[in-house]
Amino acid sequence: MNQAQPVAEKLSFTPYQKLVVAILALLQFTIILDFMVLSPLGTILIKELSITPARFGWVVSAYAFSAGISGVLAAGFADKYDRKKLLVIFYIGFLIGTALCAMATDFHSLLIARIVTGLFAGVVGSASMAIVTDLFPIQMRGRVMGFIQMAFGGSQVLGIPIGLLLATRWGWHSTFWMIVAFGIVLGFVIITYMKPVTEHLKLRSEKNPLEHLVHTVSMRPYLLGFLGTMLLATGGFMIMPFASTFTTNNLGIHQDALPQLYLITGICSLVLMPLIGKLSDKIDKYIVFCIGTALSILMIGVYTNLGHTSFAVLAVINIIMFSGIMSRMIPASAITSAIPAPQDRGAFMSINSSVQQVSGGIAAAISGMIIVENPDKSLKHFDTVGYVTMVAMVIAAVIMYFVARQVQRKTGKGVLTVKPVGEALAT
Repeated sequence: MNQAQPVAEKLSFTPYQKLVVAILALLQFTIILDFMVLSPLGTILIKELSITPARFGWVVSAYAFSAGISGVLAAGFADKYDRKKLLVIFYIGFLIGTALCAMATDFHSLLIARIVTGLFAGVVGSASMAIVTDLFPIQMRGRVMGFIQMAFGGSQVLGIPIGLLLATRWGWHSTFWMIVAFGIVLGFVIITYMKPVTEHLKLRSEKNPLEHLVHTVSMRPYLLGFLGTMLLATGGFMIMPFASTFTTNNLGIHQDALPQLYLITGICSLVLMPLIGKLSDKIDKYIVFCIGTALSILMIGVYTNLGHTSFAVLAVINIIMFSGIMSRMIPASAITSAIPAPQDRGAFMSINSSVQQVSGGIAAAISGMIIVENPDKSLKHFDTVGYVTMVAMVIAAVIMYFVARQVQRKTGKGVLTVKPVGEALAT
């Protein structure tokens, strides 16, 4: 898997491509923030809504399951329309669902709101990835994914600290209203400045939506990609929903310190993600993925077995752990994006998003069933969740090896460029 791509370093972004990357990064910022903000709000929600960790796990899972269902339902239609129109319609639905979250008053209304939000968010994510695949060649996708995944760091640097500040001062509902307000402005920008994405319509098959769906889920190369995505999703969804509760109730970090913790981690993520994306394009993507996997396994093992610790130590652990997680997600996304044929990209990305969401929902639900709340509100068996996550990461690394080989055989160019790390960063 070390076939070079001499053209990779010659490719540069056009002004419009830069605009698209910025729009999609901000779009992902709102989608990721809407999901991730539940983790730091978990302590508040469990207390104010009087729900158990298991019920909170279902709040997280409901979003994931509904996103998975909508992705499958949309797969048959995803390649038959302008991707921009599909993106706008479902993003409006996502904002409506987020507004319902802001108006929720109890467990059941919040659960319904998360289901509605997930129904639209799943298609938004898959449409975004299909647009990336349409507009950018494989040699550029590591950098593109790196910039888009900066949304993860941005949500920590800006979204989560501001969301927590709003939740502390004006209640947790205000956090979701913030997302809605930002999303309305972004939606206007998308409608105004993004061009239609219709090139795939020239390759559109005559299959009806059901036939197109069946065709996509029955292709053996695609199934391998779906399997890799399923295992990738397991890790983050098991750990993340309960991270804030574990941090405050087990590690002894005061809830008021959580914004600073997310801010520090997010700033470091913003710096590292473009570098990871650049390395993914200039070094073997699978090797970058394996380095990230090894780092993630090590730090998850440390993190989930911590007792009371200092803020400084926890901040360092968080930075390294999330660096490892992003070093898995960025190259994996770039590799997986090269699997489908152009006429199947929308359907593949929709189903792939569904697999990710459903797998994550199952993982969050299982995590909620494993974890037990002690009388002092600390979490028991969080270390067990860590061990399960580590095993899933090892299996995912094996599956992704075969996915990367498959992509290399398909493209004839490989998915990598092997260079010394120092030289890659210098260029």
